[in-house]
Amino acid sequence: MRHLVAHRKLGRTSSHRKALLRNLCTSLVLNEKIVTTLPKAKELRPFVEKAITLGRRARVLRESGSTEAALHLTRQAAASFFAGNAGYDSRQHDPGAERTAGVAAVRKITGELAERFADRPGGYTRIYKLGPRKGDGAEMALIEFVEGSSSTAS
Repeated sequence: MRHLVAHRKLGRTSSHRKALLRNLCTSLVLNEKIVTTLPKAKELRPFVEKAITLGRRARVLRESGSTEAALHLTRQAAASFFAGNAGYDSRQHDPGAERTAGVAAVRKITGELAERFADRPGGYTRIYKLGPRKGDGAEMALIEFVEGSSSTAS
């Protein structure tokens, strides 16, 4: 019986699995579509959708004037992303340096994506099955946002 078995382990420890999902979430938000294995895509979907919902709610609260609650929701959404792969002191020495991936993802999720999905009550992503991978036969999938992106390249 599968009582209280909530998620796939994906062959990883819990910390490695969390890191994997945060990396996939960051990549999906920044690129708006990624190709990965089907189990990873199925596990990523609720992870990303919760982050987008938090970003939407933060945007609504910020517009209504409740900045403290909006900040709280933004920080909760930021927990779904990694800070990025920049060096530990890169912004100290170069204040004009490009933002890290996590900061850019949080800005996109509370800005562009929150605006795009403002009227949608959920179901922000879709998964397309792509068939088996040539090397090991793993089932591959494309996960992307439902509504058209600003760059409609296929």
